[in-house]
Amino acid sequence: MFEVENRVRQNDLNELAQDDIFEGLNNSTVLVTGATGLIGSEIVLGILAANRIKNLNIRVVALVRNYKKSQEIFKNVIARKELEIVVQDINDEIFYEKDVDYIIHCASNTSSKDFVEKPVETILTNINGTKNALDFGVKKIVKSFVYLSSIEAYGVLNKDGTIKEEELGYLDLSSPRSSYPESKRMCENLCISYAKQFGINVKIARLTQTFGAGVNSDDKRVFAQFARSIINNQDIILHTKGLSSKSYCYLTDACSAILCILLKGKSEEFYNIANPSTKKSIKAIAEMLAEKYDISVKYEISDNNKYFSDVDFDFDVKKLFSLGFYCKVDLEEMFSRLVESFRSCL
Repeated sequence: MFEVENRVRQNDLNELAQDDIFEGLNNSTVLVTGATGLIGSEIVLGILAANRIKNLNIRVVALVRNYKKSQEIFKNVIARKELEIVVQDINDEIFYEKDVDYIIHCASNTSSKDFVEKPVETILTNINGTKNALDFGVKKIVKSFVYLSSIEAYGVLNKDGTIKEEELGYLDLSSPRSSYPESKRMCENLCISYAKQFGINVKIARLTQTFGAGVNSDDKRVFAQFARSIINNQDIILHTKGLSSKSYCYLTDACSAILCILLKGKSEEFYNIANPSTKKSIKAIAEMLAEKYDISVKYEISDNNKYFSDVDFDFDVKKLFSLGFYCKVDLEEMFSRLVESFRSCL
């Protein structure tokens, strides 16, 4: 049996599983926190697809908070002997008796609305969860640990050109929304501190906005709104001027990059994960999609949009690419797959 019922996502998983990077995990155990999230679940399912296709012996421990959600996401693979689902809140100490070789720490709140309305929860979940994952990694003497951070950790950079990993900008600490990027920065420093003090082999991945066939069809983020407009043959409605510009990354490319960092990255290093060929403004993306799918772009701009602000990110990915990684899916194909994935759920 295949890993999922969504045809587009299954094709993605089959493609991901062909990556040679999985062979480096043969005969090992990988713990994935936040395993029901978009990236966490794709990594878990990708490992299981690699096991099926390449007959690898990789055990994956999926740490989840919501048992019911895990049953829905992993329903096709729940009986596989190489998958173990552990139900725990990442805010609590991790209890797992068996050996673990690698940890990919994905657990985090990713809702912009929650950053504003639940800033304390956002901060404490990031910091306490990362501390618990690192403590567990030290206890198990893991071979490698990857922390999934965010490009939001950069803050506001008053410069032109690409953003390198060692550069950080301004964060407004009077804004509750800074709860997310500021706590991500603290977690990054916590990782480095654990590496220095306890010798854990930890790497930090700063991901740009990532999407793919695993996104829920009711997702509220702008790329999902665009996909729904296309499916319903409706005009794309922008609630800002669409000036924010950055590069994106397809879900399977991001997972491949994370595994590359896990196995080939240098301890205490930071790695940007993005596809530089995808850099466009929201407005330019909307216009690209409108032209392709024969719809229009309209503006309904509110003066009271407190959740979003314009950003311009262009990430230096030379360090990641030096590990032998390269992106496979361009921006137009990213949206084509997302749209087809949503259609398959109708």
